Formats: sequence, structure tokens, C-alpha cells
Amino acid sequence: MKNAWINLVRGAGLIILLTLLAYLPALRGGFIWDDHNNITDNQLLRTWAGLEKTWTDTQASFQYYPLSYTGFWVEYNLWGTHAVGYHVVNVLLHALNAVLIGLLLSRLGVPGAWLAALLFAVHPVHVESVAWITELKNVLSGFFFLSALLAFLRFHQQAERRWWFYALSLLLFVCALLSKTSTVALPGAILLVIWWKQERVKERDLLHVLPFFLIGGALALQTVWLEKHYVRAEGPEWQLSLVERWLVAGRVVWFAAGKFIWPNPLIFVYPRWRVDTGVWWQYLFPLATVCVLMILWFLRKRLGKGPLTAALFFVGTTAPVPAAFDLYYMRYSYVADHFYYLASIGFIALAGTILSKALLTKESLFAVALPIVAVLSALSWEHCIVFRNEQTLWRDTVTKNPNAWMAHYNLGNCLSQAGRIQEAILHYEQALRIKPDYAEARYNLGNAFWETGRIQEAIAYYEQALRLKPDSAEAHNNMGVALVRLGKAQEAIGHWEQSLRIKPGFAEAHHNLGVALMQLGRVQEAIGHYQQALRSKPDYAEAHNNLGAALMQVGKLDDAIRHYERALRIKPDDAEAHNNLGNILLQSGRIADAIGHYEQALRIKPDDAEAHNNLGAALGQVGKLEDAIGHCEQALRIKPNYAEAHYNLGVALVRLSRTPEAIEHWEQALRIKPNYAEAHYNLGVALEQAGKVQEAIGHYEQALRINPDFAGAQNRLARLRAAQ
Repeated sequence: MKNAWINLVRGAGLIILLTLLAYLPALRGGFIWDDHNNITDNQLLRTWAGLEKTWTDTQASFQYYPLSYTGFWVEYNLWGTHAVGYHVVNVLLHALNAVLIGLLLSRLGVPGAWLAALLFAVHPVHVESVAWITELKNVLSGFFFLSALLAFLRFHQQAERRWWFYALSLLLFVCALLSKTSTVALPGAILLVIWWKQERVKERDLLHVLPFFLIGGALALQTVWLEKHYVRAEGPEWQLSLVERWLVAGRVVWFAAGKFIWPNPLIFVYPRWRVDTGVWWQYLFPLATVCVLMILWFLRKRLGKGPLTAALFFVGTTAPVPAAFDLYYMRYSYVADHFYYLASIGFIALAGTILSKALLTKESLFAVALPIVAVLSALSWEHCIVFRNEQTLWRDTVTKNPNAWMAHYNLGNCLSQAGRIQEAILHYEQALRIKPDYAEARYNLGNAFWETGRIQEAIAYYEQALRLKPDSAEAHNNMGVALVRLGKAQEAIGHWEQSLRIKPGFAEAHHNLGVALMQLGRVQEAIGHYQQALRSKPDYAEAHNNLGAALMQVGKLDDAIRHYERALRIKPDDAEAHNNLGNILLQSGRIADAIGHYEQALRIKPDDAEAHNNLGAALGQVGKLEDAIGHCEQALRIKPNYAEAHYNLGVALVRLSRTPEAIEHWEQALRIKPNYAEAHYNLGVALEQAGKVQEAIGHYEQALRINPDFAGAQNRLARLRAAQ
């Protein structure tokens, strides 16, 4: 017993070590594709309320996998957006699954059990399931699947049934389903193992497995419903006849088997086959699958039932999904490496058995197995590098599959985010050449033209996107942004309202509508939309900043300060928020604090004319007149027609008795902004002191026409008129 434990520890340790070595490049990888939706941009991971919603709302995420999303929740709260922690968890879970496979196959008396486990650990087809953070779903559900099968075997194989093993197995199976419902195959696998190890499946065996079938069936049907009605896996791309589905299922089996035998090339998005019931050779795949299973059936007495069991497990976990169900991913391809994580157990177990029986001695087995493991590990290492970041992933995909329109589209997104807009446009256009009805590509091509200042072209592509997909909330939102740029605020508001009818919780649309309403003077409505945006997206820094500005306008200074401070906690390098907070602190009499925020804004954005002007005004209030003049002059170098900077510069100059220069700047402020009441008033005071009383009266009168309640102008005008 002691030696058995020592061998187990050695075997497990070797598998874990080799897995870590093979997947070392994955640890340096980042977030890719839907990792952003599932993790970095997923608001549910931020709070306890989000965790609760993950369990109570079946449509909170793209699929109802609450245990996987609980894993993401825990990880996000441990290491936030640092990808290495997520990768370490995936790699360790994969290594643990390989160890569980070794234990399982050993318990079933499979020759070469630990060799099969090692092959599973380092096989490059599994890189997609391990190096892609989102596929925690695969490795986590795999752990529960294997653990549930081991627990059931402990229950079934003991003379005196220990029912707590049965309860544990059922619980682990539920955990597997709540991680990913592809584990629904477990009860079938249990019956298959029972049939293999005994003469027949007894009635009590069926009764034992019945709860597994019922629970698995219920959750599988829920997944199918969500995939169709929530994820939207419906339409022409999924409309296959029964014969076409049979052709796809048969081809999938041989595709997967081929990748396990010869894992080259491995592509993140494989070409989507053209299924044609009129092409004779496409029938060979399902027919060959049936023939192989029949041959193994007839040879079961000579070969044993093991090869047939392995083949049935492989086919049973590979073929049923494309044969019976619609997955959204089938829009891109009928096959993907991550689909075959569990299915590979049957194929690799058979490979380990064949190798161990063909090579009878340990020496010969080691001599053959070592190079195979080394080659597979090297291929896994190399394939991990593809998953380093989104650009490496999508470039590799379009190189190996040039017609992968979604890869061109996603590469365009990456290049756009990196500021390489012209390259992005080329890939969006290539995506549209391959798939002209691709609404998302037209929408993002519009975004790219927007970034380059080609507003009319951007609007044209948004319109095309909306013709193809009228319910695109994102296209309506960006159309609104573009229309505002052309001064068409009312049309823009219509698009934002339509965006919100389609997607009521769309934070960006609420925010943009709030900005437009602010510009129209509808401050209370704007406040409502900013608040709506923050209910959907509490960490939306821009919404906090603009809500602060709106609250400042209605006199709620304390609330405004709170939102500015929240914006800066979320986004400390937001120069605009620092500047705005400085303004409200200055208005509240907290001049030193205001100066600190203006200075911080200028450290972040040295050419911010508004921050220079505001800092100049604040420094003038504390008597630092030379510094104030310097900042106002800098504001005017950046923005020569800046009326407020001319005004504040005049205020500082007059306090240094440089009145003629002050007068010049106030006059310049009024040429830029004729309705500037304060400039009229201060110019009037300066002219009055210079003895130009009639000119002063004219400016006081002008100040009062603009602002009838201007007390200073009223008093001075009354005094001058009385003196006349």
C-alpha cells in the first residue's frame, strides 16, 4: 500500500511538472476575445449582488454556468485584471484533471493508464481549453465530471454500497453541469463503464443512473433554450436538415480523431465546411464511423470490450452536439479544439492501451513514449504562444484560415484599439468581402472612419449596419455620437432613445443622451440618464464626472464633489475630472485643494488650456499674480481665442497696476465673446478709473443687458448717473 501511494505521488508529480513546463508560455498570456465580456468588463464580478445574480438569473451571463462564473468572481476579487492568476488556475486544473484520469483508468484496469494521463496533460489540442481564460468552464467542469465518475465507481464497485459516495457523485455531477453542461454525458459514460466491466447493465444500475439523466437532461434543455433564444443561435446559418446534421456529426468525429493523431495545423477558428447532401464523399464520414463501431462490436470477444467502450465514449461525446443542437459558435465553424476536452479521454485512453500492449517492456515503452511526450509538449508550448494576446491569436488565425471573416473582424478591432486605424480598416473590409451581410463589421468600419474624422462615411456605414441589423443598440448609439458631431442633436437623441428601447440598461447610450440633454439645457433629464448609466455600470468614470457637472449646475455641490472624487478613484489619470473637481472646490472656497487638482490635471495633460486658465484664476485669488499671469498666457498660447483666459489675465494684470494691458485683454475677450457680462463690468471699472466715464457707462449698461441682476454694475451705473 505504501509503495502504491509513493508511485501515485510520483506519477502525479511528474504529470503536474510536465504540464507546467508545456504550458509555461500560457502563463505570460493576456485576455483574449470573450475574456473581456466574461471577466474584465463583467460588472457581475465586482459585487456580492453580482455574485447573487449569477446564481438567481439564468440570463445574467451568456450561459447559465453559475459555478464557472463564481470561479471568475473569486479570481477577479483575488487578482483583478492581472491575467497570470487566471492562467495559473487553468493550468493547475488541467494538470489535476490529468491526474484524475490516471486514477480513473488505473481503477478500471486500463493498460497504460498513466501514460494516457500524461498524453492528455501535454496534448496540444487541449491548449485552447487551458490557455484561453474563458475556458475555465472546460477545465473546471472536467474536474467535477471526473471526480463524479470516480465517486460513482467507488459506490458501484464495493460489495457493501456506501450511499454517501453515491450522494457525493450526484453532487459533483450537478457541479459539473453548473460549470458547463457538456458534462451531461456522464450518466451515459457510467452505463458504458458498467456494461464494459460486467456482463450486462442491471435494472438497479439504471435506477441508480436515472437521477443523473433527469438532472442532466433538464439543465441541457435549459442550455439549448438559452443558446437559441438568448445567445441567438438561430437563423439561416443554423438551419440544417436531419441528413445535413448527420453528415456534419460524422465528419466532426473524424476531424477530432485526426487532430489527436496529427495535431497540425491547430487553428482557433477552423474553416466552416459547406455541407451538401448531393456530394457523395460527405456520406463517407458517418458511414465510416458506423462501420468502425460495428467492427469493434463484432471483435469484442477477441479484443475485449475496452476498445469499443473507448470508441463509443469518444463518438458519444463528440457527435451528438452538432447532430442535435445549435450552438452560436457554429456560425463560425462546426469544430473547435475546446469542444473535445472530455471526448479526448476515450481516444487517448485507447492510444495509451495500444502503446503499452504493443511495447511489452518498460524499456521499450519508455523509448517510444518519451519522444511522443516530448513532441506533444513542444507543440503545446508553441501553440500557447499563439494565445499570448489578441493580435497574435487573430493573426495566426487569418494566416491559417484566410476566409475566417470573424478573425479579420476581431483583428480589425485589436488594431483599432492599438491606434492602427488604417490597418484595421483593411481587415474590416476583408471581412465584408468574405461576408457582405456582416452588420458588426460595417458598424466597426464606421467606428474606424469616425476615428479618422471621416464622419459622413462613418454615418453611411452605421446606416448600412442598421439596415442589416435594425436592433443593434450599439449602432444606434454611435450613430447618435456621429450626428451630434454634425450638429444634428435632435436626430442623435432619437437614435439614443431607440438604442435604449432595444437595450434599456445600455450605460453608454444613457451617458451620451445625458450629455446631449445637458447641451440643450435639460439638466434634470440629463441627471436621470447619468444615474441610469451608473446603475448599469457603477465604475463608469465619465458618467460620474458628467453627473458631477450636472449636479454642480443645480447647486448640489456636495453631491457633485462626491461624484468627481468617485470618478478619480476609478480613473486617477482623468485630467478633465481633476479640472472639474478643482472648479467646484474653488467655488466652495477650498482654493488650496482646487489648486492641487488643477496642477494634477496639468501633470496628466500639460496642454490643457482650461486647466491652465483655471489654475491662473485660483493663483490670482491667493495673490500669486506672476504665476497666475504665466498660466493664463500659457492657456492663450494653446488656445488663442479663449475669452475666459483673456479675462482672467486682465484681472491679474490690473492687480499689478498694468491697467492698459488688462484693458486690451478684456477688449479681446469681448471680441471673442460679446455677451461676457463680467468682462464688460471689469472693463467699465478700468475705463472709469482712467476717466473715460461715458465708455464705462456703456459697458455697465451692456453688462446689465446681459445680466439684469448684476449688482456691481447696477451700483456703479447708478452712482455715475447721479453724478451727471
